[in-house]
Amino acid sequence: MKPLAVVTGVGPGTGSAVVRRFHEGGYRVAMIARDATRLSLLHDELADTIAVSCDVTDSAKLLAALDEIVAEFGGPKAVVHNAVGGVFGSFAEVEPAALERNFQVNVMALLHLARWASPLMEAAGGGAILCTGNTSALRGKSHFAGFAPTKAAQRILAESIAREVGPKGIHVSYLLIDAVIDVPWARKRYADKPDDFFIQPAAIADEAWHVVHQPRSAWSFLTEVRPFKETW
Repeated sequence: MKPLAVVTGVGPGTGSAVVRRFHEGGYRVAMIARDATRLSLLHDELADTIAVSCDVTDSAKLLAALDEIVAEFGGPKAVVHNAVGGVFGSFAEVEPAALERNFQVNVMALLHLARWASPLMEAAGGGAILCTGNTSALRGKSHFAGFAPTKAAQRILAESIAREVGPKGIHVSYLLIDAVIDVPWARKRYADKPDDFFIQPAAIADEAWHVVHQPRSAWSFLTEVRPFKETW
């Protein structure tokens, strides 16, 4: 039987690319996102997928969706938490409720996913949990108060989980994307930028695949990717 990958945040960029990469690699893929139409189109395109429309901030619905996935496909070999919540503006302008929602998406959903997946993976002899992030996980910048704190907490949570479940054969990692992802809205916003300014979703997906399939003797936790012209 093909292994199962669970991917959250299946949008038009990284999420869809990750789904396609794991499907290409021989996985059955369970896709979780709010946009039921996008999921339906991907499901029609790719065999051995399951589309679950769900807002990951609703913990009860997320857990019910995960139970649905197990009932149909069994336990996961890989989980990619790509769903992201963010709002930008001065710390005085950002509504506290918006920060709380972003925390639910970025941190609490990861906690629920890990608590659900890790016992199943341990029973099956191992697995991998990967979380996608960005440089906001490492620093707080002006006008990022509604986003950076949640991504930093997400990275620390992933690292804490990694230290607990790594010895049990579960590889937890954090993929930091220091780039503007090539999606339609970004092309419009940075219309004057050349092609090599952007990072390609398929390239991110390739790196996610690589990290998830690292040999046990050489696991990495924090991996960073950026375009070759990006200054450090």
